[in-house]
Amino acid sequence: MFEQIKEDIQSVFHRDPAARNTLEVLLNYPGLHAVLFHRLAHWCWGHGLKLLARLISTFSRWLTGIEIHPGARIGRRFFIDHGMGVVIGETAEIGDDVTLYHGVTLGGTSWNKGKRHPTLEDGVVVGAGAKVLGPFVVHKNAKIGSNSVVTKEVPEGATVIGIPGRVIRQPANEQERNRREMAEKIGFQAYGVSNDMPDPVAEAIGTLLDHMHAVDGKLDRVCDNLRRQGIQGCDEQLPELKDEDFESIKAREGTD
Repeated sequence: MFEQIKEDIQSVFHRDPAARNTLEVLLNYPGLHAVLFHRLAHWCWGHGLKLLARLISTFSRWLTGIEIHPGARIGRRFFIDHGMGVVIGETAEIGDDVTLYHGVTLGGTSWNKGKRHPTLEDGVVVGAGAKVLGPFVVHKNAKIGSNSVVTKEVPEGATVIGIPGRVIRQPANEQERNRREMAEKIGFQAYGVSNDMPDPVAEAIGTLLDHMHAVDGKLDRVCDNLRRQGIQGCDEQLPELKDEDFESIKAREGTD
């Protein structure tokens, strides 16, 4: 339980650059408060204390403006940013590392009992004001744009926008996945490197990442051969690149 709470707190730092310290997060983040109250309410719900669970849920809604039914299943490192107006229904299921913004509804389209709310798999991001309605699955790492209304299954890695929601970007192809993995490996956020954002700088960065991926593969094979021959020298870690190393790039993007 305490390990999970610690992860919930750390998830705020990972996804909100405005978070400065643990005390500030504990005192001033209603999304975190709502998640912590829900974990307690869900425990009560699962142990047959359903009235107490609903009372905790109601108190949490009054305090935070976020309504989460105690029957909803929520995974690890769940983050609600800002949070006012978020509604999560009884049979909703949420995986690990999911992010919701304010005004999101995970609702149903039927009054029938049973599964009637959506399932969000790991890594899903739902933008402000979006409505995800019905007993379908939003697959891993999908993104739902702000104010969209989604009523059917979303493929893994896809981006959905509009009313009704439509897929505007299909899951990444092998080249994009290789670029993303290489960028993450060296600690670099590859800003704008995607097929739906054609740009000379983005294309140049993409080409560099492709080259680095090829070089990385060759080095791995060379190191494997050296290890088999008992030769040391391939155990050094790559230097970590930090977000602050790219602050000038972020600032320039913000003014474009």
